[in-house]
Amino acid sequence: MTGTPPLRVALVGYGLAGSVFHAPLIAATEGLALDTIVTSNPERQEQARAEFGDGVSFAATPEELWARADELDLIVLASPNKTHVPLATAALKAGLPVVVDKPLAGTAAEARELAALADERGLLLSVFQNRRWDNDFLTLRKLLDEGELGDVWRFESRFERWRPQPKGGWRESGDPAEIGGLLYDLGSHVIDQALVLFGPAASVYAETDVRRPGAQTDDDTFIAITHVNGVRSHLYVSATTAQLGPRLRVLGSQAGYVKYGLDPQEADLREGKRPDATAEWGTEPESLWGRVGSGESPLTGGGRPEPTLPGAYPAYYAAIAAALRDGAPNPVTAQEAAAALDVLEAARRSATEGTAVSL
Repeated sequence: MTGTPPLRVALVGYGLAGSVFHAPLIAATEGLALDTIVTSNPERQEQARAEFGDGVSFAATPEELWARADELDLIVLASPNKTHVPLATAALKAGLPVVVDKPLAGTAAEARELAALADERGLLLSVFQNRRWDNDFLTLRKLLDEGELGDVWRFESRFERWRPQPKGGWRESGDPAEIGGLLYDLGSHVIDQALVLFGPAASVYAETDVRRPGAQTDDDTFIAITHVNGVRSHLYVSATTAQLGPRLRVLGSQAGYVKYGLDPQEADLREGKRPDATAEWGTEPESLWGRVGSGESPLTGGGRPEPTLPGAYPAYYAAIAAALRDGAPNPVTAQEAAAALDVLEAARRSATEGTAVSL
C-alpha cells in the first residue's frame, strides 16, 4: 500500500468498545487512518487526543458524518446496541461502508434488512466478532482442521465472570429497547463461535436467570444448540460464577481439548498495550496452554500440552482494509450475524416458554 492514501475511518462512540477495542485496532492497521471520533464527552475527547494526537478530529453527533460522507471511507459503530440499526441505515444511505459492533441488531429480521440495503447500495456491511480471533478459538480450529479430535460430539464454551454487584449502565438495563443482558452481550460471541465451527442450528434450548440483587436483566444464562450435523453445543455466559470452569471443553470420538483462561488481548488492550508496539501480541505462557488427550482429566496430567496459537484481533481490521481496497472477502457478514440472531431469538423464546425451539 506504499504511496496509497489510507482509508479514512470515523468511529461512532468512545466508551468501552470504542476506546479499548476499535480505536487501537484501527490505528494499528496498515491502510486505515482514524480520522474522526464521535463523542461529545470532553473527558473522552481528551483521552483520545492523548493517545492518537491532533490528527484525530471530533464530532458531537453522527449526523455530522453524513454531511461529509465524501471525506470518509468507513464508519465504525461502537455505540449502544439500540443505535446500531438506525445508525447503520443512515450510514449506508449516505453511501458509506459500515462496521458494526456485535450484536448487529435486536432481531434477525432487522439484520437481514440491513444486509439487503448494503447489497442494494453495493457497500460493505461487516460485524465486529473479534472472538473469532481469540487464541483458544484459533487453536481449536487448527485441531479440528487436522482431525486431532475425531468426530466432535460436544462443544462446551464458557464466558464466565464473578461480578456479584451489578455495574449498571445500558448493558444491564431491563428495558428491552436497550438490547442488554448477557444473552445478547457475551451470548453473541459464544453463539457465533459455535456456528462458525459446527454449522447451522437445528434446535435451541436456553435457561436465563436474573441472580444478583438489583439486577434487571439476565446475568446467568445457558444455551444448548443441536446443530444440523448432530454436534451439540453447550454455552454458558454468566456474571455470577464464583468458580470459573474451562473456557473450552471439546469432546470428540478420538480425543478431547480442554482450555482454561481467557485470551489475553482484551486485558492487554485495557492496560494500554498496543498490537503495533508488541512483537509477541496475543501470546500466552506455556502454563496456560490447553491439553489434548483422552481418558483422564487435564488437571491430573492427562493428555499432552497443546501450544496456544497467538490471538489475532488485528486480523479483523486488516481484512476490512483488504475488502475495501481489493474486494477481498468480508470477514464477518451481516448474513452470518443474522443466523446468530436467529439462535439468540430462539434462546430467548426457549427460556420464556421452557421448551426447545426448532429453527
